[in-house]
Amino acid sequence: MAQAADLASALEFERVDEQRCRFANAGSGERGVVFGGQLLAQMMVAAAATVDPSGTKSVKSAHGLFARPVLVDEDADVTVDLLHGGRALSMATATVWQGGRPCARGQILLDGGEDDLIRHSSDAPAVDGPDAAVAWGEPVEGREIRTVGGVDILDADATGPAEVLVWVRTSGPPDNLVVNQALLAHATASFLIGTAMRPHAGVGQSVAHRDISTGIVGHSISFHEDVAPDQWMLLANESPFAGRGRAYGRGQVFTRSGQLVASFSQEAMIRHFPAGQSAVGREDTVL
Repeated sequence: MAQAADLASALEFERVDEQRCRFANAGSGERGVVFGGQLLAQMMVAAAATVDPSGTKSVKSAHGLFARPVLVDEDADVTVDLLHGGRALSMATATVWQGGRPCARGQILLDGGEDDLIRHSSDAPAVDGPDAAVAWGEPVEGREIRTVGGVDILDADATGPAEVLVWVRTSGPPDNLVVNQALLAHATASFLIGTAMRPHAGVGQSVAHRDISTGIVGHSISFHEDVAPDQWMLLANESPFAGRGRAYGRGQVFTRSGQLVASFSQEAMIRHFPAGQSAVGREDTVL
């Protein structure tokens, strides 16, 4: 997941020039590298601030690909290139740079909002609320996670369906819609690898980066409604396929009242380490 004193502070940036934002990642990563969900969140914030400085648009969707690890002990820059800036929709490409190399790239769609022509949405799963869920050891300060049924994706010996439902809330988010969206994007990237591992005995997140190689290759999220991370939200995660060294996962985000507010999907790597290679001594940088 991520280890951060304050996730929202990891989304603060220094404006370098009109198209470049600089983020300080110290203390907000795992294994010495920045979590992919945080990189996507930073690309969302940078794109919105660059393309729509007036703050009239929110993020409609964000799609990130992660090619190289970003180290937590070095600043990273996000450059933003505008593809289209319209009244209703704006589109931009955001690229994360570190050490002079591109590390991740995202496509960000911003939306001005419009009235309904048609409307429908999925129903929330019929599960107990967060009060009946089991607290999860969350390393991010100010964020609470509770798993439905006490599912533990760290336990390599515990098996079950490729489904994980978790309640999440983040206390004290800033009064900024895009930052709130970014905080939710970070959370949605956290459980799909563990969800894909769940049906398989001997495989769990506790052995990741030691016995097996795992990492997020790409993550996408679409926002359907405004989000309030300080309220409990249900993340319904499922993995319909895993194989050939990869896993695909998808999910939906519901409010406590059952409203669908976002959908997400992820491509991940779950594989043996390449022949002749070992993670020993390289756990901080192995994808």
